[in-house]
Amino acid sequence: MSALPGTTGRRRIYLMRHGFVDYTSKEVRQTRDPSVAHLTEQGQAEARSAGVALSEVEFDLAICSGLRRTRQTAEIVLAEHPNAPALEEDARFGELRSGQYIDFKSAEHLAATMTFTFEGAGEPDATFLPGGEKFSDAMVRIEEGLYALLHRPDWACALVVAHEVVNRMVLASVIGAPLGACSGFEQDTGCINIIDFDLVPDADGKGTRVERGVIKAVNLTPANYLKNGMNLRSLEAIFTRAED
Repeated sequence: MSALPGTTGRRRIYLMRHGFVDYTSKEVRQTRDPSVAHLTEQGQAEARSAGVALSEVEFDLAICSGLRRTRQTAEIVLAEHPNAPALEEDARFGELRSGQYIDFKSAEHLAATMTFTFEGAGEPDATFLPGGEKFSDAMVRIEEGLYALLHRPDWACALVVAHEVVNRMVLASVIGAPLGACSGFEQDTGCINIIDFDLVPDADGKGTRVERGVIKAVNLTPANYLKNGMNLRSLEAIFTRAED
């Protein structure tokens, strides 16, 4: 099993959120399908900044959720790496299926709805918007994707480009927090989280198990590390476009 230099069984995941997208664009409104959203100029700039910041990191694996916005972000980041690995897709890291499309009346209405959705994630049978995927079901698939990745052979450092809710849930899971805790992890667009996992041999010596996960950094934004002027939460910043 490969491991980070100086360690015997430690692996690192650079977990990113995709760059800024406009969920209120004409294309999204007409199709009523947020999955068609793509990076704006701001989102492309955020991804380039992340790519530059990560340019000296040697990635053995690179994975995106397969949705357009994560593939675009990952491709921009990997463009800064002369020996970048081939980009793979894993739908288990896809954003939660949102069910009902929100006919929003204002940015405040949409942001408040989404915020309430996150805060209720730990409630029994809570879904990601009416008719959407259950948070508990999503956690199962996300953790399956995460642990399948951790048990893959021959890598020490991976880039994973996913989504706001997915990343929030991964971070909560790593520290053993309940689902409801995901609302406390802000994920700005284009951000980077750094998580180390220690793997040790199974009792029978035939495989490995994850002994612990340690969060090294959360919500780093290379385009603006100190977040000067970033006074809005991610949801507020994105949905302000609804009033443009």
